[in-house]
Amino acid sequence: MVAVESTEIVEIARAETERGDVVLRRRPSEAGADVLELRVNGVFVMDTLETTSEIELAAQALELVDDPRSVLIGGLGLGFTLQRVLADPRVERAAVVEIEEPLIRWMREGTVPHGPAILADRRATIVNADIAMAIAEARSTYDLVLLDVDNGPGYLVHQANEAVYEEHFLQQCRDLLSPGGVLVIWSGNPAPELLEVMREVFGAAEEQRHDVLLQDRPEGYYLYLARST
Repeated sequence: MVAVESTEIVEIARAETERGDVVLRRRPSEAGADVLELRVNGVFVMDTLETTSEIELAAQALELVDDPRSVLIGGLGLGFTLQRVLADPRVERAAVVEIEEPLIRWMREGTVPHGPAILADRRATIVNADIAMAIAEARSTYDLVLLDVDNGPGYLVHQANEAVYEEHFLQQCRDLLSPGGVLVIWSGNPAPELLEVMREVFGAAEEQRHDVLLQDRPEGYYLYLARST
C-alpha cells in the first residue's frame, strides 16, 4: 500500500487579543518536513521554511559592532532573530519585547517546538509589552536594537505600528544606543521614506535587499541600518 502525503493545512493554535487574532498553522512542504506558519489578523508574518531575512537581521548588525554585549529585539516572531543573536558568544544580554502574550507562551510551552530551547538561554529576557512603550521607558543602553515588529511601513498588520517608523521613535532608538551602536529595521517591501527619516535622525543609513523564496515565490526583503555616533 502506498502512503499518500497530506496536503492539509492544520491550525494548531489560535488566540484572540485586543489587536485581533494570532494563529499558528502547520502545512506540508515539498522538502518533506512540515512548516510552521505564523499569521496575525489573517496576514502571513513568517514561517519556519524561509528564515533568511530574520537571521540576517541579526547577522548583519552583529558584524557592524565590535563588542555587541547587549541587544534589544523588537518582535519575538518564531525566535530566529533571537537564536542568531544568542549564537554570538560576545552577546551577554538579549532582551526581546513582544506585544502578543500568546506567542510568548507558545514559544515557552513548546507549541513552537524549537521555542523552549531558545528561551532557556539565561542571557535571554522576554518582555510582554508594546515596543514603543518599552523604548520610551528603557533605562539602559544597548549596542544593537533590532526591530521586526510588523511587515514594514508600507504593509502594516497593525496601524498603530506606523509610529515605529517615524522620526520621534527613531530618535528614541538613537538615544538608546551606546556610542557606535547600530539600529536595524526589517521591512517586507522597499521603504524609501523610512530610509530618508533614518538618514535625518542618524546622519547616514543604508538599505540592504535580500532575495528569498517564499512559498516557492521569489520575494525581496529589506533591512535598514543606521549607526549612532
